[in-house]
Amino acid sequence: MSARPTVRSAPLLPISCFQLPGPRQYNMRNGTRLAAVDLGSNSFRLEIGRYEFGHIQRVEYLKETVRLGNGLDEDQQLTRAAMERGWACLARFGERLAGFPRAQVRAVATQTLREARNREEFLSRGSAVLAYPIDVVSGAEEARLIYQGVARLLPQSDERRLVVDIGGRSTELILGQQFSPQAVASYQVGSVAWSQRYFAGGAFSASAFLAAEIAAKAVLDEALGTFRPQTWERAYGSSGTVGAVGGMLAASGVGAEGQITRAGLNWLHERMLRAQSADRLRIEGLKEERRAVIGGGISVLRAVFDLLDIDVLHVAQGALRQGALYDLLDREQPETDLRSSTVNGLMQRFGVDAEHAQRVARTACALFELAAPAGSERAARKLDWAARLHEIGCRISHSDYHRHGAYILDNTDAAGFAMPELHRLGMLVQSQRGKVRKLGADLDEPIFALQLLSLRLAVILCHARRDPDRSGLLLRRQGQRFDLSARPGWASAYPQSAHLLREEVLAWQKTPWELVLDLP
Repeated sequence: MSARPTVRSAPLLPISCFQLPGPRQYNMRNGTRLAAVDLGSNSFRLEIGRYEFGHIQRVEYLKETVRLGNGLDEDQQLTRAAMERGWACLARFGERLAGFPRAQVRAVATQTLREARNREEFLSRGSAVLAYPIDVVSGAEEARLIYQGVARLLPQSDERRLVVDIGGRSTELILGQQFSPQAVASYQVGSVAWSQRYFAGGAFSASAFLAAEIAAKAVLDEALGTFRPQTWERAYGSSGTVGAVGGMLAASGVGAEGQITRAGLNWLHERMLRAQSADRLRIEGLKEERRAVIGGGISVLRAVFDLLDIDVLHVAQGALRQGALYDLLDREQPETDLRSSTVNGLMQRFGVDAEHAQRVARTACALFELAAPAGSERAARKLDWAARLHEIGCRISHSDYHRHGAYILDNTDAAGFAMPELHRLGMLVQSQRGKVRKLGADLDEPIFALQLLSLRLAVILCHARRDPDRSGLLLRRQGQRFDLSARPGWASAYPQSAHLLREEVLAWQKTPWELVLDLP
């Protein structure tokens, strides 16, 4: 029997504070095309849809078996061969997406790129060849997007749902009702990882299945407290392993179409043991691309059935990529962007002074808009979030709240946010005070430099924790220089603010940027 691996599961995240919105009225024009790219551990997928009257209709679907997860070595580094496979696929997807506006494409990466220590190398070139940024999402955010995709393609119902998604290197479990997930969890167990560990060379044996299922149950054991049968009425499975198993059972005439039962899983298990290896396995509906990982996938699925006492798992049509498409609709306007309500939830959770946070946000955004180029609305929205969260670390430390705030944002599961987005917000929060030059290469981005300056100036102007007098204050950018000017008499009327602004000039020295004051 194989030794039990050391696997860390993601903590369960209740998201009652960050409810997924139900059906909305969107401002997007009918006929608008949207696209989602799912960089999974086993396959990369491209889904293109057309928005029509509140729904997204599929236009095109492309899938390539990349097996990125197979390319993680013992040091959690992606091999060059695995990265080349991924880049080649993304280049092909990029050609198909040529001409799509950036706001109409969402690329999402999951567990393999969460684990890979050299992920920045892959993401940098991958984003370039795809021509769109790639978001690495947390396990909890992946689960939320999966539920959104499943719920959107199911008939509306008040039933309490359990959704199971077994991917290449992670398994997501979600409890929800209608369009709202009540709890999400992600565990580091999947078809690719378990096939590598327990079915090396594709060999099937009773002892290998037993070891794989015991190990999977050990990782998933904590799910029992939340996902027990009494908490849901109907179980659904999405994408990956569930789709493959459902397809094999349907093609072989075992059980009802669109359903996976214990009897069906036992039938597959018996067939695999008789075949003794993946190469010799002959089952109708088994796609060649799935053959190498079917052993690990079925062992994890059997463990989920046993642990959560599932009798029937219904094969759902929706998956992460559909969730990402609908998430693009929600991000279209500030009032429908889930990230805005998530920021409000974080403010409440960490006891942020909401009145002062809104004051700083208003001031920062007003300054930003004075100097920002046209089309910077999304950057302004992110600045608003950073300003609202700039004191999120105050409950931990009064003097080092900016550092603690950055740590919180780097290590929290925040519904709607990708991990790089949270990191960028954390950088703004951490750099709201102190030396600016510590940011190094990040200051080469003009928009980020303007976001940071606007936040720092807003914190200064609001130092007395009351609305500042901004009349006559102008911020302009000329090349690598920012000019801040005030009306005559402003400096003498507000001497402390003027003093802090002069100190701010010094903070920007030895950076690529210069801050020049005109305070008559």
